[in-house]
Amino acid sequence: MKIRLAADLQPDSIVDGEGVRTVIWTQGCPHNCIGCHNPSTHDFNDGILVDVNYVIDELKTIKNQDGITLSGGDPVCQSTACLKICKEAHKMGLNVWCYTGFTYETMINNPKHLALLKEIDVLVDGKFILEEKSYDLYFRGSKNQRIIDVKKSLDEEKVVLVEKYIDKKDYSNNYEKPSYLFI
Repeated sequence: MKIRLAADLQPDSIVDGEGVRTVIWTQGCPHNCIGCHNPSTHDFNDGILVDVNYVIDELKTIKNQDGITLSGGDPVCQSTACLKICKEAHKMGLNVWCYTGFTYETMINNPKHLALLKEIDVLVDGKFILEEKSYDLYFRGSKNQRIIDVKKSLDEEKVVLVEKYIDKKDYSNNYEKPSYLFI
């Protein structure tokens, strides 16, 4: 089975979900959101085609990661390949975050997307909307996007947000320059 990637795996990300993560950048996105920070990932014919087992083998060599993040492009467009990667990531003890322009509600009504959803721990859903862009949000670009606890949502049959990321970032503590130098 093949997957089309926009780039090599990116280990040690601290901005694409909670903890230290390896990001899998998928190629191809139907949403074409205005202001997208990854417009080069939209073309379904660009990027590199690799075997899913190559991605899994690469994940096995990367140390000190809390999880993987599926991003792109839109990983849901390659749900079967991403499903296999997610299952293997869970076997490795990694949690799974996924960014998609699709909504949770749309995904649960598509059998392939639902299968993938069942292997995702946290879903950041919804298209990026430039008019709702904010730097005050945790792990998302626009106010309409949600950070969803997938397991709880499936169990409770309703969207359950990850509580600690609902509120805006708190900037009330002013930054203080450290009294030491990094060398």
